[in-house]
Amino acid sequence: MLDSVLLFLGAQEIILIVLALLLLFGGRKIPELMRGMGRGIREFKEGQKETPKEELEENK
Repeated sequence: MLDSVLLFLGAQEIILIVLALLLLFGGRKIPELMRGMGRGIREFKEGQKETPKEELEENK
């Protein structure tokens, strides 16, 4: 679904989205938001890797 949405976004739309983000959050806040999102994604991926191991130990 996300891939199909990205296909319809052109350069003008992406620039408009970036400008809207700058207006809403300001230039200083955006790097903090991106870092937080990166950490969240990393933790989610680590959690996915650990889940099967824990389930196997619990089922024994």
